Amino acid sequence: ALVDFMAIATRRTQRRLRRRDQFLWWLLSISVPIISLFDVGYNSLPAVGFLMSSFYGPVVAVTHVSLTAGLTLFQTGTLGWQYLVSSYAASVLAAIIASRLRSREELAFLGGGVGITQGAVYFVLILASSGAVGGFWYAIIPAAIWHGAVGLTYGVIALGISPYLERFFDLITPIRLAELSNTNRPLLKRLATEAPGTFQHTMFVSSLAEAAARKLNCNVELVRAGTLYHDIGKMHDPLGFIENQMGGKNKHDQINDPWQSADIIKKHVSEGILMARKHGLPQAIRNFIPEHQGTLLISYFYYQAKTQAEENPDIDIDETNFRYDGPIPQSRETGIVMLADGCEAALRSLKDATPEQAMAMVNKIFKARWRDHQLDDCGLRYDELPIIAEVFINVWQQFNHQRIVYPKGALEMKTSK
Repeated sequence: ALVDFMAIATRRTQRRLRRRDQFLWWLLSISVPIISLFDVGYNSLPAVGFLMSSFYGPVVAVTHVSLTAGLTLFQTGTLGWQYLVSSYAASVLAAIIASRLRSREELAFLGGGVGITQGAVYFVLILASSGAVGGFWYAIIPAAIWHGAVGLTYGVIALGISPYLERFFDLITPIRLAELSNTNRPLLKRLATEAPGTFQHTMFVSSLAEAAARKLNCNVELVRAGTLYHDIGKMHDPLGFIENQMGGKNKHDQINDPWQSADIIKKHVSEGILMARKHGLPQAIRNFIPEHQGTLLISYFYYQAKTQAEENPDIDIDETNFRYDGPIPQSRETGIVMLADGCEAALRSLKDATPEQAMAMVNKIFKARWRDHQLDDCGLRYDELPIIAEVFINVWQQFNHQRIVYPKGALEMKTSK
């Protein structure tokens, strides 16, 4: 029944429920009544609030700790209700705030707040229920301090086990996404060294996608991390992609086989997925690798093949050989990255274009993606495309702002001794 209620709460937040999520909820749920069975006088509700909020957001977390507290009260009756209520208050505080924090340090401060809340609520409840005056300083305050310390301890425990749960249950949190977005991580350092052009492409795509995600209230941290890894598969053959050729010879001109060239281009998706799995990237990040390309047509080599077929009727062309394998974007975040990836090269090529000309080009790309049914499953609405286009143009203008043209004499000016 608890999992059913949680599933309803999850649907309201538009999260996809996996079996591993249900199993984790069950583990966290039974931890509270199991501890209560040992009659130790305290429970793990604060830690549950921390973890549920970090993994699933405040709505799911508050729902979970409320149901768990109710079931625990039903199990234990009125025995120790003051502590249960105080731990519930602390867990609600953790459930509401934890998902908004972006560093372990901030979570540590929240742990202190949870401890203070638990101790203060317990103090007020005991004082109100007993009306104690005599022995006040010797009984109530030490007990309140002890219960506050227990709340703080559970916060520390939640922080300690969180990374293990993230890895084992394939979960993402804002903090884990921030850690994955560190460009000093080995995989991203390799990308910058082995495929520097792709790395620069990635950084510009990330700027476009992050700005659009922020405007549409999507998961900005997820978009940032996902974009940084979306093209790691190009390291399998960096010179097969024009941004890494640095003005040198085009490898595909030497191959002169559009089918082979298309296979090289498509392979950056399959190789990227293998690299991501090898380095233990969460599924939410791995999704960006195939979904940013969807089932798009590799048009340059497709039309090159059609030209050869016109000259040689014996050549049979199968369009699927020139399309990525998909799937098409399944979330708003991967849909935004597909649009940003498609516009990056075109926007970079614009030097003296007006914003109106750039907007016309972006809208043309967007309409092509929409008509090709690439955005059917991601949740982006057609009326949101102009909003995304405007954001892209603003970012492009920031990257291409006008600079002062220095006079020749100023550049050659010598300093007087």
